[in-house]
Amino acid sequence: MSLDAGKRRIILHIDMNAFYCSVHAAEEPSLYRGKPTAVAGSVELRKGIVVTSSYEARARGVRTGMTVRQARSCCPELLIISPDFDIYRKYSRGFMRIAGSFTPLVEAVSIDECFLDITGSSQFGTPVEIAETIARRVKEELSLPCSIGIAPNKLLAKMASDMRKPNAITILRRRDMPALLWGKPCQALYGVGARTADKLLKLNIRTIGELAAADEKMLIDRFGVYGSWMKNAANGIDYAPVEPLHEAPKSIGHTTTLPADLTERDQYRRVLLNLADQTTRRLRRQRMVCQTVQITIRDPDMRTITRSFTLPVPTEAANDVYELACKLMDSHWKEGKPVRLLGITLQSLSPKQDTPLQLDLFTYEEEPKKQRLMTAMDALRDKFGEGAVLTAGMLGDDPSTLIRNKKLRGTSLQKDFLRESPDD
Repeated sequence: MSLDAGKRRIILHIDMNAFYCSVHAAEEPSLYRGKPTAVAGSVELRKGIVVTSSYEARARGVRTGMTVRQARSCCPELLIISPDFDIYRKYSRGFMRIAGSFTPLVEAVSIDECFLDITGSSQFGTPVEIAETIARRVKEELSLPCSIGIAPNKLLAKMASDMRKPNAITILRRRDMPALLWGKPCQALYGVGARTADKLLKLNIRTIGELAAADEKMLIDRFGVYGSWMKNAANGIDYAPVEPLHEAPKSIGHTTTLPADLTERDQYRRVLLNLADQTTRRLRRQRMVCQTVQITIRDPDMRTITRSFTLPVPTEAANDVYELACKLMDSHWKEGKPVRLLGITLQSLSPKQDTPLQLDLFTYEEEPKKQRLMTAMDALRDKFGEGAVLTAGMLGDDPSTLIRNKKLRGTSLQKDFLRESPDD
């Protein structure tokens, strides 16, 4: 197969197969290679939930989101592994390094997947030869399997890599869309979720092909600019560039899912304090300040709201973020109403050295003292661990207290570690 002729971009999407389980098999092959395994538990204390499973386990019916009890009823010999984000980060750096040896245009989507723009990389071979070399090196150097999609844009590259797993290379062109994808339900289109698919169904739009043929004005009236994007996507059109990670992050955030509903103000305020602490720690490591604070709240029925506020002066201080998060929570969530997930996201980021901080008559003397204290506390925690210096309000047994544990802490979407040296 060859790609469409012309001046189109050539994009690869690399997806590491069953990444967490594959990493454990690479680290300890005598224990885990070729066996049904599952990683269960996370920073949010969802100890009884399967986060991912090996292909051997999937063949026996084990699926992400199952309880461990359900998984073991499908597969009694299932081996349960605790997550280790230190190891996952090490292997993630490894496959990103291999990808980066073919092009500087590498966009890390998450800890286990990335896009590459190889339009200007013909010196390394054809697109298929480059993909084959990457897959072979990942297997030889890291002992990991991966699937790679080849396409003229990011959308189709992502969908191509999802089409065949594990250990597969798939080409997807725009002209392949009618035969391969138009007959599938709308939710099979990357970027279209279950709720949107339900809304499309009410408009008698059931398949990707029907979405591709739908009236664009009607879609825009119902969905805004997202409607236009969906029509383009259904036709295989996507102009989004590959954005290398060395560009400054647009936001820094963390969410935590709670093992039981929280209903009391003191309970969720402690969670917000820990979230504010760790998001601002990450902010300062990037030498950034933020001006907008957003909170995310989800109830037990999975209804989610986000609320944000923009500060008059940028900040990097946990206390500023915490106080604003509490005000947002108090304004938009009634005490006694159950909370299942909380998150804080810092937005409107700018480099600290390029951001003038206006100080008023009452704060200009105190601000240098606060800065010195913050710097000293960060240095102590960098050297002795996140638990070296804590306020009393951070202590407790809810899941937010565990986000300071770097080994257990992490989500597939956090990419700060790719901007840091391995020793940070």
